[in-house]
Amino acid sequence: MEGRIYGLLGRKLGHSYSVYVHKKLGNNDYKLYEIEPEELGDFIRNENVGGLNVTIPYKVEAMKYCDVISQEAEKIGAVNTVVRRGGKIYGYNTDKFGFISMLEKGGIDLENKKVIILGSGGASKTALYCSELLGAKETVIISRSGENNYGNIEKHFDADIIINATPVGMFPENGKSPIDLTKFTKCVGVADMIYNPLRTQLLLEADALDIPCIGGLSMLTAQGKKSAELFFNTEYPDDATDSITREIVSETENIVLIGMPGSGKSVIGQKLAEISGREIIDTDAEVEKETNKKIPQIFAEYGEGKFREIESKIIASAGKLHGKIIVTGGGAVTVEKNYASLKQNGRIYEIIRDLSLLETRGRPLSENANLSEMLGKRRPLYEKFRDTAVNNGKTPLEAANEIWGDFIENSCD
Repeated sequence: MEGRIYGLLGRKLGHSYSVYVHKKLGNNDYKLYEIEPEELGDFIRNENVGGLNVTIPYKVEAMKYCDVISQEAEKIGAVNTVVRRGGKIYGYNTDKFGFISMLEKGGIDLENKKVIILGSGGASKTALYCSELLGAKETVIISRSGENNYGNIEKHFDADIIINATPVGMFPENGKSPIDLTKFTKCVGVADMIYNPLRTQLLLEADALDIPCIGGLSMLTAQGKKSAELFFNTEYPDDATDSITREIVSETENIVLIGMPGSGKSVIGQKLAEISGREIIDTDAEVEKETNKKIPQIFAEYGEGKFREIESKIIASAGKLHGKIIVTGGGAVTVEKNYASLKQNGRIYEIIRDLSLLETRGRPLSENANLSEMLGKRRPLYEKFRDTAVNNGKTPLEAANEIWGDFIENSCD
């Protein structure tokens, strides 16, 4: 392995978790290689290459530089794995293995279903091949300018299964969806090949509609395992995919704290940081840093509306990050779009505390408020946002330990 080049080849790779996957399989030489189109051939043909994964936008173009292409990759029309052996470059497509694994884990069955695939690139070719392999009744490719496109997509509102093979909604363009899922009234399954964020806007919409859905992380880990086996002509345990997926999620998913003002979120967040070694992002503190003003001053000078606008911007940025503890202000739940920002990469905990114990001093909305009335209005919002609730009735350390234990057991549900 020493001196050989292993890694992921693409154009923009800031979103990638591939290094996580391959390092957990023991390949510490695996790196990210961002190159321009004119560099592709020379890079793939480099005699020091041991093995490469290939991603957007090079899965089809890379085929030109392979001496031998597997029968499966030929049928798909794209390669995502290249290996140098005996002076020749071999091209494979392990995305098929990962894609089928993802559908199985999501409980999504394509047999006798109408499937629409969003996108027409290399990832789409894999999805099309697998759709036909798995017995779909009809498969339609939706592209920007083809016969079936976003301008006439209403012809396919009767689709049973929707597969996103586009980068729409991928980091750093989080929060975008390629379609309005509410139009697809017969949809019974959604698979998004994107894995960063953990939950795209499309997946969040599917979840809200109670449609079975799954993101691309399990696909990434399954195809990564298969690629590594080709790199080194070896086999890894069958359960490696699941264990690596769990490890990645436990390291990258955020812990998000919501709850009434003064419920103890900040103190519990500090204790969680001590337990986990994670960085805390306090959205109230970030608002003050952004404006160079204290929160009471912001409310006094600009009103709650302006504060919420700034707060939502901070939450949107924080929610894109990974492996953090995000402590929100008590009213963050009053802005609907904050849910998607926090949930995309996070497990959300509501901190509950007896109203008589809430600290109100210096808090613009609760200092002179009827707390019972405030809680009455916010209770449905806290319940909508949260994955679970934790009672801050003993000590902050006990609450933090309860959250950490739950997170380790249930992250990425």
